[in-house]
Amino acid sequence: MSSSTWTPAALSSDARALAGTGWRLVEAQHRVSTLKLVDSVEEQDALEDLIQASKPSLPPDCRHLHDLLSTPFRYGAVYPNGSRFRRAGLTEGVFYASETPGTAVAEVAFYRLLFYSESPDTPWPANPAEYTAFSTQYATRRAVDLARPRYAKDRSLWMHLTDYAPCQAFAEAARAARIDVIRYASVRDPQQGKNVALLSCRAFVKPRPVGHQTWHIRLSAAGAHAVCEAPKSRVTFGRQTFAADPRIARLRWERN
Repeated sequence: MSSSTWTPAALSSDARALAGTGWRLVEAQHRVSTLKLVDSVEEQDALEDLIQASKPSLPPDCRHLHDLLSTPFRYGAVYPNGSRFRRAGLTEGVFYASETPGTAVAEVAFYRLLFYSESPDTPWPANPAEYTAFSTQYATRRAVDLARPRYAKDRSLWMHLTDYAPCQAFAEAARAARIDVIRYASVRDPQQGKNVALLSCRAFVKPRPVGHQTWHIRLSAAGAHAVCEAPKSRVTFGRQTFAADPRIARLRWERN
């Protein structure tokens, strides 16, 4: 299959069933950040309700979902930067997840280092950052899998480090074909673990996350070091791990 056949009709005929678990990381203070502004948990709930009411609305089929699942689908606000399967601007949401916590950690480590690459005068953080890894279950009868052999000849497009335009065009054709999930190899994970892009809230099996882990990620001149205590897991992404990306290759590692 080539770009000339990324038509809704072709993708619709290629749709197949897919189910699994997706992992995603969020900064651990996503809930406690408002607690320091109030005097009780009741006041925090009221403040959270006010914040929720001020946010852009959700599509009807997402309104039953927990915030951690539904937030990427909010519309009415401009998406500031494009991502692999979503163009910048007033575009429909995508929920990105990884098939394993390790792949999700690699994705976060890359983007944290990218921030420092683009902020050369910012010192490394003094302490590790804490993240909550959460999992969700998905299932659909309408998925496409870019890891299948039929898509292999376009691998350079799916796996490009900086140019997302072909993937964004593919996602738009997939939406027109009512595809719910795109499965693809992670560009950031050194093991090339698999990611999923959920294009629709229809794909969620349960309305809330089903599992949690706590990770700490420390950034320094040596790279990114990630630790999870339960279940015990440790991984280091050294200076060369993401260096194929020209933005990371330019990163100034030595800083105050």
